[in-house]
Amino acid sequence: MTTWTAGQRLFAQYAHAPNSLGFCGPQVADGLLRGARGEHPDLDVAAVAARFSGAWPYQHLIADLTEHADPLEAGVVRAYWTGNALTRAVPADVFIAALLDRFRPQAGGYWAHLNDDLVAEASPTHAFHVLAVYPWSRLLGSGPEALGVLESCRIGWGTVEEVGDEPLGRRTVVVRRSALEYDAGLTLSRPSRERVTDDGFAGGVGPGDLVALHWGRVCDRLTAGEAEELEYWTRWQLDASNPRIRSAAEGA
Repeated sequence: MTTWTAGQRLFAQYAHAPNSLGFCGPQVADGLLRGARGEHPDLDVAAVAARFSGAWPYQHLIADLTEHADPLEAGVVRAYWTGNALTRAVPADVFIAALLDRFRPQAGGYWAHLNDDLVAEASPTHAFHVLAVYPWSRLLGSGPEALGVLESCRIGWGTVEEVGDEPLGRRTVVVRRSALEYDAGLTLSRPSRERVTDDGFAGGVGPGDLVALHWGRVCDRLTAGEAEELEYWTRWQLDASNPRIRSAAEGA
């Protein structure tokens, strides 16, 4: 068994849920699950991460643009998924120019919406990928499915209010959190209670703990500062992307 670094484990915590659903990366859900729980399975995490066509390019760019050697360093991983000082250190114009230069020539279906029209929306975050590059923000007028995908795919945050009594590993917790709402543009709702799955990635969470959420699962325990960063970048991205989303709604 290999020893995982803090950054490798953090990547597994955020990447496991979509991987287990077959949305991103190779078929390594069990290895990511065990790694996220601190069990250190024999898994080449760097090779696995490089096959995540969404997260990896951003983490690679953040590392390059902030002079960090390892895209799986914990600070780089957090910069992409929730935001931190490294996120703020990357100039948006430099970031989008590098992203366009590297991936526009090979765009294909996955990166089809990556173009110069997104310059005003650019940030080196998962929120940018979900709300701007990912196609679902262009399908919001077609029915509730698009909103559901965007809500599940973005990294949410909430406060734990109740903990289920199931064994650690598949228990549920009730969190109070805000969700995306759509009415021509996207906004965050008033906080409400939601029951989500806790796979044990954040240890034994309890009432009052701040947690990050991905595809209906607790993926991380957040400090107050980390939750503030995540909220800041989420709201920043909504403000940046809503002019395009509202324009599309008006033209429909």
